[in-house]
Amino acid sequence: MIDTNSVTGKLVDPIGRSIINAKIYIQDGVISRIEEIEDVGNVYIIPGFVDSHVHIESSLLIPTRFAQAAIKNGTVAVVADPHEVANVAGVEGVRFMIENAKLSNLKFFFGAPSCVPASPVDECFEPFTYKEVAKLLSLPEVTHLAEMMNFPGVIHGNTDVYSILNEAKKRNKPIDGHAPGLSGENLSKYVSAGITTDHECFTLEEAKLKIELGMKVLIREGSAAKNFNALHPLIGLNPKMVMFCTDDCHPDELVGGHINKHVRKAIALGYDIFDVLQVASVNPVNHYRLNVGLLQVGQPADFIVVDNLKDFNVLSTFIEGVNVINFGNDFSVNAPSFSFPDHFDRNKIRLDFHSGKPVKVIKVIEGELITDTLNTEVPSNGYDFDKDILKIVVLSRYNPNNMGVGLIHGFGIRKGAIAASIAHDSHHIVAIGADDDSIVRAIDYIIRSRGGICYYNGSKILGLTLPYFGLMTDVDVSHAAKDYSFINEKLKADGCGLHAPFMTMAFMSLSVIPHLKLTPAGLFDVDRFCLTSLFAE
Repeated sequence: MIDTNSVTGKLVDPIGRSIINAKIYIQDGVISRIEEIEDVGNVYIIPGFVDSHVHIESSLLIPTRFAQAAIKNGTVAVVADPHEVANVAGVEGVRFMIENAKLSNLKFFFGAPSCVPASPVDECFEPFTYKEVAKLLSLPEVTHLAEMMNFPGVIHGNTDVYSILNEAKKRNKPIDGHAPGLSGENLSKYVSAGITTDHECFTLEEAKLKIELGMKVLIREGSAAKNFNALHPLIGLNPKMVMFCTDDCHPDELVGGHINKHVRKAIALGYDIFDVLQVASVNPVNHYRLNVGLLQVGQPADFIVVDNLKDFNVLSTFIEGVNVINFGNDFSVNAPSFSFPDHFDRNKIRLDFHSGKPVKVIKVIEGELITDTLNTEVPSNGYDFDKDILKIVVLSRYNPNNMGVGLIHGFGIRKGAIAASIAHDSHHIVAIGADDDSIVRAIDYIIRSRGGICYYNGSKILGLTLPYFGLMTDVDVSHAAKDYSFINEKLKADGCGLHAPFMTMAFMSLSVIPHLKLTPAGLFDVDRFCLTSLFAE
């Protein structure tokens, strides 16, 4: 039962850890009083969910469109790292994200990207030093330093890295981490630098070790990386040291759920409702010191109304006392100008392996961002369908004369090619295909469109354009999901067995996640943090 000044229901108090029949009184966007009453009906009032680490750009939606989708799923706030747009458009790109987000009701709390580009071997529009980071940390909308991906720089005391960390420390703002597989003395050095979270844990043992050192662990369940199944025991073991996040969430998944999916899974596994809400709502609010209410008198009236504590179907989403579940229709804004390649050298795609030596192949792991290395012999042109070995190309967004060419296993494509202007984190043009001509056709489409994703199936192009920095669109999530899903399903029908092939491809050039990746400069060994030969040693 809802009126303009109050909401009634079974209130699930995440702080007092109790459920009461209550009437919540709201004044000027704040909870002014909570009264226990008898008749409240069969709905539940619970704190709104918080995504503790997300790259909005990965939804393919501008912030306002992302907000519409998230709110329908019971999300009231997100801790957003805009390092995708920072790589392609610098500080002004981040400002665009902040200003566009202000047009929505969702509470956005941005981080200042700490690693632009992600590693010294990569390229970007405008490299970030401590000066650019300081500009962003001084903005009221920027609440923390976003993930410090350059863990070798932290471990080895790189002065540029520490100058960036110090900008956050001077302002007493939290520092997010990124430390896949880090352990022992190296992990201790990383944590002692003041880094407080990690969303890159792949095993329960790794997560426990990081928690022992004082780090908060973010249980990630996104479109490409899915770590919930491995890490969910932490909800019961250390509920105050864990948060939920998506990291990257494509529109076809966002349209069907957000953090509410994590919550449903946790409840289905038998975890205590209060521990689950601690993880989904309380911990991110406390850790990042967010101005988000937790159903306490005197706090912002940020909460959701759901039908039950099993399915969590969202009936209403209140942000500062207003039910915003159906807010807004038209959020189109002029797309900012940005630089983008207008040509490339097709001849550079060719490879010749007449030497007969084994070569290094990037081996994809389903559901993970990390890769393995496969050493094997291949035909002279590099393609081997029996071994599921295809060609991967990364064309620099910033200097089209730079192009990396390598081999990849795990995509299952037998004809045609896929391409996109989304390739974390520098967002070069990346393509994977079954023959050189198909790769050329797919890249041509991305260049002509000035950004997007596409699948060339051997006879025609199926594509989705992304006019905002070659990363995002301003259509609503249902339209984006429909177009994206259509391309995705056609690709799967033609043999690709990956759950999220475009999202997976987008991480094949990220030179800070182990083990073998491809950059415009060539094949990159993340463990050694250096370029490496295509040929196996």
